[in-house]
Amino acid sequence: MTARALKAIAGADCVLGHSTYLEPLEPLLTGKQVISSSMGKEVDRARQAIDLARTRVVAIVSGGDAGVYGMASIVLEVLEHDGENMDVEIIPGVTAANAAASRAGSPLSGDFAVISLSDLLTPLEIIEKRLNAVFSIGIPVVLYNPKSRGRPHNFALAISHARKHLGSGTPIAIVINALRDNEKTIITTLGDIEEHESAIDMHTTVIIGGSESRIWRMGDDVKGIITPRGYHHKYVY
Repeated sequence: MTARALKAIAGADCVLGHSTYLEPLEPLLTGKQVISSSMGKEVDRARQAIDLARTRVVAIVSGGDAGVYGMASIVLEVLEHDGENMDVEIIPGVTAANAAASRAGSPLSGDFAVISLSDLLTPLEIIEKRLNAVFSIGIPVVLYNPKSRGRPHNFALAISHARKHLGSGTPIAIVINALRDNEKTIITTLGDIEEHESAIDMHTTVIIGGSESRIWRMGDDVKGIITPRGYHHKYVY
């Protein structure tokens, strides 16, 4: 969380969110009205937050950054649809791509793409088209929502698209629970990814390196991934 987010929660009368994201905030919620809801209730949550905000200060929370696969868009869409006029602030957070990258060296030093494998709101054929496009240009790709019980095969589809354009030695970081309890990072390659696929779930962010990415070692120890920023083209070091 950013300091600005902490300040906003401290100043709120009401805090709304999915139970997964409210639970870690419990020490900050004393004396506030807390409204928890489940997955799939995002539109209802947005409407309730807007209703409360007519007379009170309201914070609606997301995981990571509210503007990246979070609640910001649906809140703004509902406000726009209903013609509401009220003060709104989108407060930045740390999205999973940045959190996972910080645990895996420097895999996202330049251009990169972020794609969610959840087909709940985006048709799978569109996801596959986007995957094929970004892998074809050789930049690192961050996969959100890589695998769930309801869609266990989407990750394998993503890997099949990666293999059309990238070599088997392309480094991959599997980061589970980034910056949270029970955190774990696995560094592997595109050729060996199936050996670790059982560890991947909805708490996992997967970073597939680009054409210039390489595994970073200290001696014999694998420490992470480096995607060069390009300094080696201009400077001697």
